[in-house]
Amino acid sequence: MAIYDTFKTRSAQALPKLTAAEIKRVQRFGNLVCYRDGERLYEVGSSSFGMFVVLKGAIRISRYDGLGNTSIITEHGVGEFAGEISQLAGAPSLVNGDAVGDVEVLALTTESLRALLIAEAELGERIARAFILRRVEQLNSHDGGVVLVATPGHARMHALQGWLSSNGLPHRVLDPRSDEQARALVERFQPEANDWPLAVCPDGGVKKNPSVVDLGRCLGTLPELTPDHIWDVIVVGAGPAGLATAVYAASEGLSVLVLETRAYGGQAAASARIENYLGFPTGISGAALAGRAFVQSQKFGVKMAIPAPAGRLLCDTYPVQVEMCGSLTRLQGRTVVLSCGARYRRPSLANLKQFEGKGVYYWASPLEAGLCHSQEVILVGGGNSAGQAAVYLSGHAAKVHILIRKDSLASTMSSYLIERIAATPNIELHVESEIVALEGCDEEGLQQVRVRDNRSGVEKDYDICRVFLFIGADPNTGWLDDCGVQVDDKGFILTGYDIPGAPASGRGGLETSVPGVFAIGDVRARSTKRVAAAVGEGAAVVSQIHGFLANRASAN
Repeated sequence: MAIYDTFKTRSAQALPKLTAAEIKRVQRFGNLVCYRDGERLYEVGSSSFGMFVVLKGAIRISRYDGLGNTSIITEHGVGEFAGEISQLAGAPSLVNGDAVGDVEVLALTTESLRALLIAEAELGERIARAFILRRVEQLNSHDGGVVLVATPGHARMHALQGWLSSNGLPHRVLDPRSDEQARALVERFQPEANDWPLAVCPDGGVKKNPSVVDLGRCLGTLPELTPDHIWDVIVVGAGPAGLATAVYAASEGLSVLVLETRAYGGQAAASARIENYLGFPTGISGAALAGRAFVQSQKFGVKMAIPAPAGRLLCDTYPVQVEMCGSLTRLQGRTVVLSCGARYRRPSLANLKQFEGKGVYYWASPLEAGLCHSQEVILVGGGNSAGQAAVYLSGHAAKVHILIRKDSLASTMSSYLIERIAATPNIELHVESEIVALEGCDEEGLQQVRVRDNRSGVEKDYDICRVFLFIGADPNTGWLDDCGVQVDDKGFILTGYDIPGAPASGRGGLETSVPGVFAIGDVRARSTKRVAAAVGEGAAVVSQIHGFLANRASAN
């Protein structure tokens, strides 16, 4: 039985069958290719393709991981097509595809698949929806992708799993104490204490104590970027603002590269539910909104590199150059859009870093929520993100303690969230309170939290091992010093008329003090810190980019 059958109401959307008329419309985008019975069309971890539409025979789709496990997922018959989100991104396949009988297919490259999705809107929508649902099933069943091997609670596992989950990448976790294959892998590679965890890539390669860069390389989220290519737009940061710029710019024919440090969606992706975003009356999670925007960007041909932190911006030449962090690689852009957002603030606690990822967290995704089952947790912060996280965690934790330094939430949180928190029985608000100490050990992680009531000065110890910090963020602008982009006294980037002493004539409202470099979203001074505002700026900056490029072309 196909794994998609577990979602019967969606199986028809995940495995649609094209009519003869629809296949005829696809023909102009693909080439006829024939395969013999048993011949492999594409292979896990090494083959990149766009889409195969079956005209004769069938394609057997099978899951496979680097440990050698394989099993049949489904067979695509005549009129059906093979592919999922990896193909839109030009990344290696996460499944194998083999010919059943003599097979004829229409083979589409990644570029021709994108052209099809744009030219044939209704048909393209059905194909994209099928791709998305197939990836969702891979995530739900933990099929394909990376296999992580470590004992439960290992300090590095949370960071790796968090990165994979945030980027919508399927993966599996094996415990060598209970899984025979994991135990055999450990016996083969004999990892030392600093070699854990082990990661098995889809192609079978094994990495010891991998970084997220290592995982990005083996999964195709971090492609090779050549310094000689000149992009029309380099977007630094894939939050809502950056994704909006990428989608609008690419849809208007500009070549776009997006560099993201951690995961698409930025801090907004950590929001459990956004209820005031136009068009979603029942709300939408930040992760779902970001996921849709990511797929949209791939449809229009945006090149996304994750994790790819920018290290320096160099503006003394044109095109502008972005030097990658930890590398001498310099990427060239005719324009650069800074949507690099902010960095999470950290309270002044002596041993905070010791417990990050081992009891202290800066977002509340399903991964963290799963750790809180039937436990009491502490959440610090009084903004909307904190409120959304508290309500979300209350559905998993036994109790959520909210700590704020002010005497109420009224000045920092939307009224609908304040009302919801008040109506949730297992949320307790502690006003004028703060954490003053964290206790625990490297092996067990966080075990106890000391809280001070600033009104009475009384300190109380809580046997709590999960703390969530939502205390705001500082602008991520330190890496811009070599370029001379002007910032305000808090480090936010000045644009347009806000730039002191600079002539505004000919300058876009979102353009920085450096011509051709723009700033949008939370990193921009005087911006409205809302998802909708960020998306609006991301769209608006594209017209200013066109204006800059046109003026430069006419000047030359």
